[in-house]
Amino acid sequence: MAMQQLNNSQMKSLKIYKKRKDTSHKGNYGKTCIVAGSFGKIGAAVLATKAALYSGSGLTYILAPKCGYEILQTTCPEAMYLYGGEDFIKNFSVENDFTYGIGPGLGTDYETEEKLMHFLKNYNEPLVLDADALNLISKNPENLNLIPKNSIITPHPKEFSRLFGESKDSFERLELAKSKAKELNIYIVLKGHHTQIITPEGNVFYNITGNSGLAKGGSGDVLLGIITSFLAQGY
Repeated sequence: MAMQQLNNSQMKSLKIYKKRKDTSHKGNYGKTCIVAGSFGKIGAAVLATKAALYSGSGLTYILAPKCGYEILQTTCPEAMYLYGGEDFIKNFSVENDFTYGIGPGLGTDYETEEKLMHFLKNYNEPLVLDADALNLISKNPENLNLIPKNSIITPHPKEFSRLFGESKDSFERLELAKSKAKELNIYIVLKGHHTQIITPEGNVFYNITGNSGLAKGGSGDVLLGIITSFLAQGY
C-alpha cells in the first residue's frame, strides 16, 4: 500500500514537471530576483540565491547591500548583483519581467520598510515574501492589501501571528490561514512539522516529508529561493 501511494505521488509529480527541451536557453526559464541581506545577515542572501540557482532559475539576480557584494560575487558567481544600499537595502528596483523573492536577512531598518512598501505599491505580479519582509508588512494591517494577488508568503507560526493575530491552537490557526488566503487571494505556506500549503480556494495540502534537521536557521531562506525560482519558471 505504501509503495502504491509513493508511485501515485511520483506520477502526479511527473505531470507537474516541465521537461526542458534540448534547444532551450537561459531565457526560457525566467528571471529570478532575490532581495535579501543586511549587515551581518548576508548568509541568508547566499542561501536563498544558491537555492534559486540550483532549482533551475534561468537568470538570477541578487539585490543586496554593498556590504555583501564580495561575499555574494564569490559564493554565487552565476548571479548578477544589483546595488541595494550600503549596509541595508534602501533601493528596490521595479522590473516587471523579474520574479521577486523578498525577505531573507532583510533587517527591519526604517528606510528598508519605507522602500519595501513603495515597491509593493508599484509592483503587481505574483512574488514570494518571507522573514523580515513579512515582519515589516505586519507593522500595519493595511500593508496586507499591498501584497500582489496570487503571491506566496512563507511564514513560520510566529510570523503568521504577527501578520494575522494570535490563535489558541493549530486548528484555529489553520482556519484563520484559509480565511486570509481567500480574502487576500494569496497562497500561504505555513511552515512547521507538517507544513501546510493553503490556496486562495481554501484547499490545504500537507508536506509530510523532511525531518528535524530542518529545524535551524537558513532552511526558510533556501525554501524562499526554491519557490521563487519555480514561480519564475512558470510553475
